[in-house]
Amino acid sequence: MSGTQNKYTPRSLFRNFAFAEGVTWTILILGLVGKQFWGWSQPLVTTIGGIHGAVFLGYAVIAALVGVNQRWGLWKIVLGTALAIIPYATIPFELRIDKAGQLNGEWRKEHTGHEKDDHWFDRLYRWFINRPILLAAALVLVVVAIFAVLLIVGPPGGWPKEAPVVD
Repeated sequence: MSGTQNKYTPRSLFRNFAFAEGVTWTILILGLVGKQFWGWSQPLVTTIGGIHGAVFLGYAVIAALVGVNQRWGLWKIVLGTALAIIPYATIPFELRIDKAGQLNGEWRKEHTGHEKDDHWFDRLYRWFINRPILLAAALVLVVVAIFAVLLIVGPPGGWPKEAPVVD
């Protein structure tokens, strides 16, 4: 290592996405209130919802990536991802795992001697971690693919319809 520290540690990446997820929740809630009480347009609220959805998916992917790196275990990864469905629930989760030191450390770029490092998934994980541009591209493709499927499926209850204009 050249003595410079990696700016994008598991901790910084996870905390940045958790913060962004909370910010987009705030904007989405504001948009829904704005539509209800101030007559904001449906396309505006739909756009805000799309932005929040993309950040939510990004958070989920980063939670899984960091969870694998930090060896949280499947249930903690699922919990961390599922909590993003509830507004602001990622905040206490992030604070708790940070306080417990479960975000500390660097990316696992090399075999650590841990028994799980010999598993095919961990070898594949390290291969991607050592190629950050390729990893970022793959993660963006995953988010875009999930987002596209969700757009095709549509929201629960169907897409909102504009109220008919009464003359």
